[in-house]
Amino acid sequence: MTDRDSSRTLPHPATEEIRLEGVLHALSDPVRLSIVRDLAASADDLSCSHFDLPVTKSTTTHHFRVLRESGVVRQAYRGTTKLNALREEDLNTLFPGLLASILTSAQAEAARLGAGA
Repeated sequence: MTDRDSSRTLPHPATEEIRLEGVLHALSDPVRLSIVRDLAASADDLSCSHFDLPVTKSTTTHHFRVLRESGVVRQAYRGTTKLNALREEDLNTLFPGLLASILTSAQAEAARLGAGA
């Protein structure tokens, strides 16, 4: 790892530092929930630019920071691209069934409201 790589390392909470109230807060916002839904549906890590969000770039940055700092996602640079991965294993270890329940409920709500799956 070069000095340049280490300067681009983003802080993440350790698994034991993730708190339920932080996760619930992060997932309570519709934009952040849509990010998590997309990550859960993808087998690959997704770049920030993958997401077509109805907010400004600075607000998008804020949403990703909230998700990262709450322990919902892990972000890492690959070259100049910031990739995002859902911390599904960590969340399932700490809060069994929570993420699956939230994602299932979000999908049902989207279908009910006509927003699709």
